[in-house]
Amino acid sequence: MNRLFASQWPLATNQQVNAGQEFISLSDITGFLRHYVGTIAACLAAALLVAWFYNSTTDSVFTATTQILIEPRLPQHLQDGGEVNLSLDTAQIESQIAVMQSEKIASMVIDQLNLIEDRNFNHPETPILQERFRKIKDIIVEALGVQKSAWLNALWDHIGLGAAESTTKLTDYQKSRLGMLIFRNNLDVRRVGVSYAIEISFTSADPERAAKVANATADAFVHEQIDTKAEAAREGGAWLEQRLQQLRTQMNEAMARAQAFRSRHDYSVNGDSSDGGGVNSEPTLEELEVTADTFKKMYESFLQAYTNSVSQQSYPVADARVITVATPPLSPSAPKPKLVLAFAAVAGLIIGIGLSFARHSFDWSVRSPRHIRDNLGIECIGELPYTFKHREFGNVDEVARHPWSRYSQSLRKTRTEISLAETNHPVRYLGLTAVSNNSQKSSVVSNLATLYSMSGLKTLVIDADVRRSTITTRLVGRSEILGEECMEPVRLNIVRGLGRRFDVLSSSVVDAKNLLVPRNMQAFLSEISSDDPATDELAAYDIVIVDMPTLESGADDLIIGSVLDGVVVVAEWGKTHVDTLRELVRTLQASRTQILGVLLTKARAITSKHRRVAARQDAFGSRQSVKSDHT
Repeated sequence: MNRLFASQWPLATNQQVNAGQEFISLSDITGFLRHYVGTIAACLAAALLVAWFYNSTTDSVFTATTQILIEPRLPQHLQDGGEVNLSLDTAQIESQIAVMQSEKIASMVIDQLNLIEDRNFNHPETPILQERFRKIKDIIVEALGVQKSAWLNALWDHIGLGAAESTTKLTDYQKSRLGMLIFRNNLDVRRVGVSYAIEISFTSADPERAAKVANATADAFVHEQIDTKAEAAREGGAWLEQRLQQLRTQMNEAMARAQAFRSRHDYSVNGDSSDGGGVNSEPTLEELEVTADTFKKMYESFLQAYTNSVSQQSYPVADARVITVATPPLSPSAPKPKLVLAFAAVAGLIIGIGLSFARHSFDWSVRSPRHIRDNLGIECIGELPYTFKHREFGNVDEVARHPWSRYSQSLRKTRTEISLAETNHPVRYLGLTAVSNNSQKSSVVSNLATLYSMSGLKTLVIDADVRRSTITTRLVGRSEILGEECMEPVRLNIVRGLGRRFDVLSSSVVDAKNLLVPRNMQAFLSEISSDDPATDELAAYDIVIVDMPTLESGADDLIIGSVLDGVVVVAEWGKTHVDTLRELVRTLQASRTQILGVLLTKARAITSKHRRVAARQDAFGSRQSVKSDHT
């Protein structure tokens, strides 16, 4: 009945676990963050450092703003014609903005405020990188109080962070173009919504200068409109005056001809109306009067236009007016330290998480039971966490010294998983192997043997890892036993581990007796499996754990796994590569070795599978121990 329970219960549990592991759980996210917390923290610190560097080396600037309202005006000849709705379209507003941003307006403001000769204005607002580092140097030197250190000043000069060198004297043209560039870069003109209002902003290191330049720009635009209208009126008046002279002459000539016609008292100025029946080609009196009247009306119309033109020259009116005067701002507009730090923090976190995700995507080391199942097709039978920070991982006597630690509890669950493994017969001969010699395989073997022996099972550990005899060195005390010193039969060379409840067969005996050959190992296991009633010490072992060679030691030595009931593969979390682990699994499968699963060591976080079934596994393990003790 117990055997049936052992073969069916893990299958149902695994189906539930597999169904719950198809999505990314909260534990996966927290595990990811815990693993890459260093990368994320480093990116965040770097981003905050860049933000501090920017805030410390960027001068504060102030922005002053004024507003202008553009008013549409009707032409004079439409103002007397009743109500006419005339509005400005977007193109007209954009045209006005282009005028405000033109070099003509800039030149007017620069000349008015004499900005070319202002040193604080006529230099780039954004310092170059060398200037920024020089400012950081000044901050550090001032904080340490070593301004007068000769050798330190010599060092600054050597690396190019000494006092700023005097710049080359610029020509008047270069100063003019530099001032124009600075002015236009710091000027911002934009429309306020969909209204006729236009906002003019200027940014400067001096709040007073920012307000003066903004107001001067608005005034320059208004005056430019007035000057343009006055100039247009002058040009139009000159043309109208010339045209009036022409019309006056033409009107006088037409009136003189009509008067001459009347003085003759006939209908023709030249020739007789009764002449030979010919066609009369001369104008009539009516035609002459109409012509004279037409020229008179044209003259009067142009005279009225000329009068208006003269009035506009005397009293020009602009189509724009200032509705808000710029005042010196009280606080700088840039930089904004809090905003820069917040942006840097968000950017640092995004970059850190992105970099961590990239590392995770290209990292093919084993990190979760699902990773093992998806890539190898076998289950993870346990996850062993780190032990206490002040001790090395997986001491050979961890479960004896700290029986209630997370490591010990996890190893108990692993032992239960091994007992519940679906094999043709109960697991009595158990092997443990790994990819490399740097794994924690031998520590797991020692602690697992301690658990079996503590539950009352007679346990034997065979140190078959002849190239790295950790078990023999730590638990036997003799690293070598010469071949001729080995007793016959091999079971007579079994010794009790130092301070342990289980027996050990050293690696030197395994090497001397060629137990890495499957048939020799099979014969030895048969030898220790039979009870000898003559001596209690040589009674059959309940469990035999073989510390097998690793893949790094050679694939040929792994053939002994074929004579065992099952083999557990030990992998290290975050270090064992999936490809090498897959190669080890294929090697074991090629030798027809029964693989019970993978044991993941140094796990950063225990998955929900082992938390969920922990109580059942511990209860079942306790029942198995009671049964063994009773037997």
